Amino acid sequence: CIGKTHFFALLKEYRQDREAFSVAYERHTPGRLSAGVESEIEQGLLREKEIVEDKRLPISGYNYSALRDRLKKKDIKVSVGTIIDRAKRLDCYKPRKKRKAHDREVLTASIGALVQHDSSLHLWSPFAQEKWVLITAIDDFSRMLLFADFAPKDTTWAHIQAAQALMQSYGIPLRYYVDSLRVFRFVQSRDSIWRKHVLQTDDVDTQWGKMMRVVGVDVTYALSPQAKGKVERPYQWLQDRIVRTCALENISTM
Repeated sequence: CIGKTHFFALLKEYRQDREAFSVAYERHTPGRLSAGVESEIEQGLLREKEIVEDKRLPISGYNYSALRDRLKKKDIKVSVGTIIDRAKRLDCYKPRKKRKAHDREVLTASIGALVQHDSSLHLWSPFAQEKWVLITAIDDFSRMLLFADFAPKDTTWAHIQAAQALMQSYGIPLRYYVDSLRVFRFVQSRDSIWRKHVLQTDDVDTQWGKMMRVVGVDVTYALSPQAKGKVERPYQWLQDRIVRTCALENISTM
């Protein structure tokens, strides 16, 4: 018996290369690495250290899997364990923080039942002169990334276009799960000047809400950041990869 996460990981491998796919585990005995490979690992780790220590960027930890993947593109095949071993020698290592359990996560039972939609404003590249907004959406059940794109501003129209692109590609989901940003929801204590509570929370229909109602999609609002734990983990993975790619390839514009 395998877990859901492992199942979808195997499914991804199968779809990428059906002929070569196998669930058989093969153990390989590693040999001594050449001086050239050791040099590539060291250079990669020192570059990682520069990125991690840049306080302007939205990452704080090392991503040894990303480095392994970059080395693989150079036909250098080493394990993450080997990279971590070298990282400890070069003072390029931080132990992972223990993840907190998210006891308020929404649970779904099928693909398409819920789409978690989010956005994040960061300086995505050390060479950029301004911050960009990354809008993403994932299927809650399968964790499949359904949409990801940059926008110059965190506007209602940018989120509507993101939802449109998703629905045109994958169909209309049953429900969207978003936070309580004013783009998605009217909150009385934040968005109204009336002190006597003439307008209550959700009394004003946002453009986002109207659009979702027109296409027949329900909207649920996250009560806390912890409630969106499922989308935050893939988001962190995507964020790490984007920042590192932008830094290593000297990207300065969106």
